[in-house]
Amino acid sequence: GILGKIRLCLIKKLLPDLEDRRKYHEEFASSTSFHGVHNIVHTQSKVRRALWLLTVVGCLAIVIWQICSRFIYYFSWPTTTTVVVQYMENVKFPAVTFCNLNRFQAHAVSNLKTIFFIWNVVSAILKNISMEDKYFQELNYFLLGNQNFSIKDFTRENGFYLNSSTLLECDFFGKPCYPQDFEHVFTEYGNCFTFNHNDLSARRVSLSGRGLHLLFDVQQDKFTDEPTLGYTDAGITFVVHSPQELPRFDGLGLLTPVGTHAQVAIRQLKSIIQEYPWGECKPDIKLQYHKIYSTNGCLLECKARYIQDWCGCLPFILPGNGTECDLLKFYKCVYPAVYDIEIKGLCTIGTHNSTCPTPCEETDYPTTVTYSNFGGENAIKYFSTKLNKTPEYIRQNLVRIEIKYHDLSYKITQQQKALTISELLADVGGQLGLFCGASMITIIELLEYIFTNFCWMCIFLLLKAPEMPQWNNPSQDQSTRKEKKRGIQEC
Repeated sequence: GILGKIRLCLIKKLLPDLEDRRKYHEEFASSTSFHGVHNIVHTQSKVRRALWLLTVVGCLAIVIWQICSRFIYYFSWPTTTTVVVQYMENVKFPAVTFCNLNRFQAHAVSNLKTIFFIWNVVSAILKNISMEDKYFQELNYFLLGNQNFSIKDFTRENGFYLNSSTLLECDFFGKPCYPQDFEHVFTEYGNCFTFNHNDLSARRVSLSGRGLHLLFDVQQDKFTDEPTLGYTDAGITFVVHSPQELPRFDGLGLLTPVGTHAQVAIRQLKSIIQEYPWGECKPDIKLQYHKIYSTNGCLLECKARYIQDWCGCLPFILPGNGTECDLLKFYKCVYPAVYDIEIKGLCTIGTHNSTCPTPCEETDYPTTVTYSNFGGENAIKYFSTKLNKTPEYIRQNLVRIEIKYHDLSYKITQQQKALTISELLADVGGQLGLFCGASMITIIELLEYIFTNFCWMCIFLLLKAPEMPQWNNPSQDQSTRKEKKRGIQEC
């Protein structure tokens, strides 16, 4: 039958006899580039053969151990961090956002506690603020009597403003600047103003020690906060940030009290993070309303999506184009929604599997701040005469701020792969060459040798298979024998 034909073909064509197979093994041992094998095969002394066998097996075990350890180390995704300081002829100046610690104009606030409570409900979107139950009844009364009240319009019109009376002096790198050079932005401090915002061409400085010089008049008699709610400070708060990013004051704002002169030395720090699994960043994430990715911008957009879905409106303090939420929705829906987002962890930051992972590239501006009292006696007299104000007013309202680069350099902190593919292959090749004298050619020889012996084993097992039974009719026996004989001759 067919199985018999196959057996005959395999015996004659593919399966060599025992002597030929023995010669093949000896030739492989003599010609292979795997060092030490020929000493095992051709050595007559049994002791020397045993020693060489132990040597080869020991070296092979060490190679396997070393290669396994390198692969384990590679798949642990190790990283290293390099720090490079790059000096430049000129450096881009960052954006700086300034806010008055006194948020609202005193004459416009009829019910101060209620207004501040409302603003706390609004700013709770940006940071966690716990509300006391004793103010809920006052807020309910206010909402019932002011259905069309807009906290956005009220804050824009009656919050802190920046003009020639509040910004007394402005100088950037020897050239004057004006309130028109600042862009209005809403933060948890109400109306704030950003210098060197993203819509302007990049400003640069070419000398360290020169930068932005400002003199503010906080006008405590016109702007006020509520001490009973915990707001007891007077002065200017500011934050240094990238022009492409929104200002973030929560834990990052620098406070400058009235009657002081603050000198701020900044440095530029760029951080480059490896993508997952080496690092925690994802380079393919894009934001809808921000030009560059940042965890703060991503977090704001995440909150905006959930609030838009749950409340059908969008708080003005969040990015987006949805319908603005009124006060009733702020109180009844938005604030509980923010609480649920925090409790349920719907918007998380940090790791690669969070909603907002770490950015792959980020620019920070570490600062060093020193303070001194504002003005000596002559300076107090000068400003008193210039502004037609008393010396006590000068000490209680003026704030001077100087922001400059410490030096014209920036530091790059870069996370790199501790072991790349090429380095892994070099390590494996080095271990093979050191202990076994092997190379890529040796591996191909071994694979060919193993494949050949595997084929011989398969043929041997196939020949041992039981012969298939025949169910031919007696009348067909003679023709079947003739065809079998002819097939054997052809094979």
